[in-house]
Amino acid sequence: MVLTAVVVHMPAKFGDAGRRWQRNHRQEVARGLLAGACLLLAMPALAADAADAPVAAAGVTDTPGGGAPESRASDRFYFQTSLYTAHFHPDDEHNDSQKLLYAEWRLPQRWLEGQIFVGGSYFDNSFNQSSQFVFAGLLWRPIDSLQQLYLKVAAGVVHGYKGEYQDKIPFNGSGYAPAIIPAVGYCYQRLCSELVLIGAAGAMLTLGVTLP
Repeated sequence: MVLTAVVVHMPAKFGDAGRRWQRNHRQEVARGLLAGACLLLAMPALAADAADAPVAAAGVTDTPGGGAPESRASDRFYFQTSLYTAHFHPDDEHNDSQKLLYAEWRLPQRWLEGQIFVGGSYFDNSFNQSSQFVFAGLLWRPIDSLQQLYLKVAAGVVHGYKGEYQDKIPFNGSGYAPAIIPAVGYCYQRLCSELVLIGAAGAMLTLGVTLP
């Protein structure tokens, strides 16, 4: 699957003008996205420091269970795999079986009203290449009366698009590219499923389990 932020698909949406913009501003955008990814990856350490301070810094708070509703407060770890992938613009080269192995650690700290999590995943990308995604993110439960529903956003660095497919994701000149991945999920007891939006490339349905 092509893991990348929606913003980096601008050339496909705006044609030649978008491609010229990307060529002219490639380095600036790459630096900005990588800096944002590094900031999110550093959030657990920042949150841990904030927890020891008398006053929370930059809006980071330390709440048992990550501030989750009581029925979800014990969801500390989350593991999932892929069930089905749909590309918005299918191609004969595309692989729709990602064989995802995904692990997520949900921390007690909160930022921007969301629970902080970190994790990593191993998967086969859209071109059958083994790939990895290391990330940090935020999880929200927007409806108090529907505690099983949640939204989350993960940001980090993806690796694995090589050779003739290296340019299939923008800003991948070094073999490492920034990525921002939103998802919506729903849990029944400890069994959960997520619909993951992979930028403008497609969407993936997953099945996973939470552990205390």
